Amino acid sequence: MTFLEQIFANLEHCGDAVVLQELRDGEAVPLSARELLSQVLVARAYLRRLRLKKGDRCALLAHNSTQWVAMDLAIMAEGLTVVPLYARQAPAELVAMMKDCWPSVIACGEQSLADAIVNAWPEAPPHFCFENVFLAGRGPVENPTLKVAEEDVATIIYTSGTSGEAKGVMLNAGNVGHMLGCTSGRLDQLMRSRARQGDLAKTPPEQDAVFHYLPLCFAGSWIMMLTCLLRGSKLTLNTDLGKIAAEMRLATPDYFLNVPALLDRMRKAVDEQLWKTGGFPLKVYTRAKGAWVRRHEGRSRAGDGLWLGLANRLVFPTIRRKMIGTRLRALICGSAPLSVETQLFFMMLGIPVLQVYGLTETTAICTMDDPDAPVIPGRAGPAIAGVEMKIAENAEIVVRGPNIFPGYWSRSEETAKVLRDGWFYTGDQGEVDANGNWKIVGRIKNLIILGSGHNIAPEPIEDKIQQQLPGASQVVLVGNARGYLAVLVTGKVSGEETQAALDIVNPDLPHYKQVRAFHLVEQAFTIESGLLTANGKLKRDVIAERFRAEIEAMYESAKTPAAATL
Repeated sequence: MTFLEQIFANLEHCGDAVVLQELRDGEAVPLSARELLSQVLVARAYLRRLRLKKGDRCALLAHNSTQWVAMDLAIMAEGLTVVPLYARQAPAELVAMMKDCWPSVIACGEQSLADAIVNAWPEAPPHFCFENVFLAGRGPVENPTLKVAEEDVATIIYTSGTSGEAKGVMLNAGNVGHMLGCTSGRLDQLMRSRARQGDLAKTPPEQDAVFHYLPLCFAGSWIMMLTCLLRGSKLTLNTDLGKIAAEMRLATPDYFLNVPALLDRMRKAVDEQLWKTGGFPLKVYTRAKGAWVRRHEGRSRAGDGLWLGLANRLVFPTIRRKMIGTRLRALICGSAPLSVETQLFFMMLGIPVLQVYGLTETTAICTMDDPDAPVIPGRAGPAIAGVEMKIAENAEIVVRGPNIFPGYWSRSEETAKVLRDGWFYTGDQGEVDANGNWKIVGRIKNLIILGSGHNIAPEPIEDKIQQQLPGASQVVLVGNARGYLAVLVTGKVSGEETQAALDIVNPDLPHYKQVRAFHLVEQAFTIESGLLTANGKLKRDVIAERFRAEIEAMYESAKTPAAATL
């Protein structure tokens, strides 16, 4: 059975159970498995009336919703290739992707999205809006036989494009089916292993509760959604990013997928709130936090157990309840390495953070933390079932297995560069420990090569500086072909704070990795400004070009650090 056959069979089995719901203005809008299947059939009938051919591309441009899910399933069920696009991305970037794959039709969640595309691309293919499909009252498709084979391209997902234009990653039904088997297996482990712990129910509920706020057009987010449908979970969709904190408590999830930026903000928010509260709770929290870090580093001292015991009884349960609720079994985190400090913070509260590593080209995932094994902060677990990983030249991670994509859309030369002798060359630098747990060090394309010839991965240094600057939004290292490293710092930080952070970080670094100049940028880099990718990663080449004059100014004097503010 293909993954779609498995999902539809499971939805039939779930019947009237709620499998999807949107949160709108604090109220849940539920959709049962039976209702979802009905919506899929209506959407399939609409697509058939467009007389599309098997393999045609259908762009899907919409914000997260239950209708997004129904349309996604319908497109694939009709043997078409879904091209999911990020609704918050600039129209010019969206048009560039669509001109690359040239969809036969564009499915838009709302008219404003369609208008933006037509304004930027008057010659755009035909489009339709969800209301024309789901509110028109037309009957469902008469012959619901699925038209998908294992080798068929189910989706084309465009990569972030951190150092160039985005490429369309083709994923076939076989890739997706293998990945769903892996993710579902890990979640089975999670629900069993956490249920055995005394602070949680002795048996897991029949239906997993999952909260979801990440755009469904991203590969990892899409795989999580499909996994939930396969498992018959109750997936709660956030529809307002400004209400994530309140809605994650309302959803009372067993687990949910995250990116490091949100978990970092949650940690900082707790610290700030306790500083405002002050008094005995702050004293206990501060002492316990120090004790926890020392325990992790193997240098515990007398009295640490007392403070941790007090915090576990009086402080940590309150933080956990107010932040996420009482049902949570674990947080799942991907898209970028999570800082050790943040991972230890959640572990201190009794909340495991399971890290995931992968790329769109690997059907989102290569490694996952094992819920039955000790979590190692800073590492992303072992390779998933059926996947081989090894270190190649320049510490590059290479992967092979049934999760590896067949190629980029219409880019045979680009495909040949990364698929060699059956191995996919990820472009990521990594290391693996004796137990097979992987750590991601940085991107090879991001390497800074100083005039001295030293090769430097910027990410570890950026992380160290940002840990000392809680007010900073981004820290971006620069210095290609220069005599020393410098840094751009965005957000509400002062020159004095930045210099103090460098004074802490630099002494622990070799001379060629020390940062000797900085420039402050008041406004944080955003997706809308064109300086971040659709999933929030730095567009380093674009940033370097945009701030060329400011970077040049930092290097005018090699003698003393200098700061300027934009």
